[in-house]
Amino acid sequence: MNDQQLLRYSRHILLDEIGIEGQQRLSAAKALIVGLGGLGSPVALYLAASGVGQLTLCDHDSVDLSNLQRQIAHHTSSIGQAKVASAAATLRAINPEVNCVTLALRADAARLHGLINDADVVLDCSDNFATRYAINRICYSLKKPLVSGAAIQFSGQASVFDFRRLNTPCYNCLYPEETEAQELRCATTGVFAPLVGIIGTIQSAEALKLLLGIDGGLSARLLILDALNMHIRQIALKQDPHCPVCRNGISGPLLPVGPAV
Repeated sequence: MNDQQLLRYSRHILLDEIGIEGQQRLSAAKALIVGLGGLGSPVALYLAASGVGQLTLCDHDSVDLSNLQRQIAHHTSSIGQAKVASAAATLRAINPEVNCVTLALRADAARLHGLINDADVVLDCSDNFATRYAINRICYSLKKPLVSGAAIQFSGQASVFDFRRLNTPCYNCLYPEETEAQELRCATTGVFAPLVGIIGTIQSAEALKLLLGIDGGLSARLLILDALNMHIRQIALKQDPHCPVCRNGISGPLLPVGPAV
């Protein structure tokens, strides 16, 4: 690391759990962020600021005025731009050393397979269950760690599915695809602006720890946040032997929080 890098990342390097070696691991790492909205914005900002070497940004949407209430990677001047291009410009202004790969498209399963295969960690910040289920299946098949987040109204959730470990439950264990759960969207139900920041920041923290090899956190656990009352609880997840994805899963389905961005 050169002098500028030592200074930029000095507060990380001072941490015994990270140090120079850990910071170098982040610099060599690749993260895939699917969705550059309310959740993906703080995820991308903190991963870039933390020095993750390559961020692949995937989102088919463009910036709208209604996004700016919560999607902090974008600016008023970004309205009409592709979200990935807007976010990349913001990230480069924060940390020009980070390599931003932008994909302004809705990734299908074939494209996701290649993107996930090339990533060291995957952050699901998408806004629909179909994408979430596809990401979960591919991450499981490729044994890639997945950090999932969701937020709507005043309710948020975050979890880590580290498929590098044996007996890890998957997203489908938590919310079985065949249940056809109602999908809530912020355009019709609303979302509290700081909520997506809180959940997205938690996702970025969990991703960094996965890249650094720090144990603990939300692996096989579900964090549930009620931001209206500022109440946080965690639930341990278990595998379901009948899960069609991993043949294992969680006991007792929970009502899903529809993803919002």
